[in-house]
Amino acid sequence: MKSNSQSLKLFLVIAFSCISLLSSLTSVLAKPTSSSPGRSPNSSDRKPTRSQTPPFNPPSPPPGPAVGGRPRGGASRNPGLCKSVKPELTALVHYEEKGSVTNVWGLTTLERPSWLFYVPYIKEYGYPAEFVLQDQKSNIYETAIALPARPGIVRVSLPSTAPALAVNKQYRWYFNIYCDPQKNSPPIYVEGVIQRVNLSQTIAEQLKTATPIKRFAIYAQNGIWYEAVTTLLELRQKNLQDPALQAQWRDLLTSARLDNVATEPIISESGK
Repeated sequence: MKSNSQSLKLFLVIAFSCISLLSSLTSVLAKPTSSSPGRSPNSSDRKPTRSQTPPFNPPSPPPGPAVGGRPRGGASRNPGLCKSVKPELTALVHYEEKGSVTNVWGLTTLERPSWLFYVPYIKEYGYPAEFVLQDQKSNIYETAIALPARPGIVRVSLPSTAPALAVNKQYRWYFNIYCDPQKNSPPIYVEGVIQRVNLSQTIAEQLKTATPIKRFAIYAQNGIWYEAVTTLLELRQKNLQDPALQAQWRDLLTSARLDNVATEPIISESGK
């Protein structure tokens, strides 16, 4: 009888051990495998929606006196003339503030670059608008700008009929909007300085074979603001619903303290 009892206990111990082992194996096999912590097996097939915007690397300001500038239009000196708008007229430019001085200065590699502006005033207001480019002596290009049908970001490009920018020479630009159709009152305006530079041979070779998004990254990392922002703008225009490009656009503008216009619509190109 004692022998039967011991045999029964031994059988129960073995059976319990087998059940525990089987349960452990089932639990392990039920877990999904992954190549790295927190990553699902198919994550490499998914299109990223988070921004991977490279940081814009601003160049050192030019030597000599501060270039000054004005990235936002602010209020009119004659408030009764102008419609109240928010956000205000804004140049999509990189700028820095040192004390009471604001420097609006950026680099381009092109003979005839483009500028981007958020324009809050619409054509039904009938306000005259203009873009002016100056060298150190006089205006070298001036054109009327047609206000958009709705507020948004407008691109102004230097046409083939305008003088080409010389390398390592500074040019001052203005975007003016006159609330007085007769232009008898000072305009609401933004202004800054642009300088054309040559890229190194190494960077130029990289750009030749780079995809558009890679070109944007190369320009941003090398402090070429005008090509960085217009390259990303062109990508967005071709892929308006792409959440990753939307995030990259928002991050680039936010890094330049332009977050107040980062979600505004892209309208058109003007000034040609």
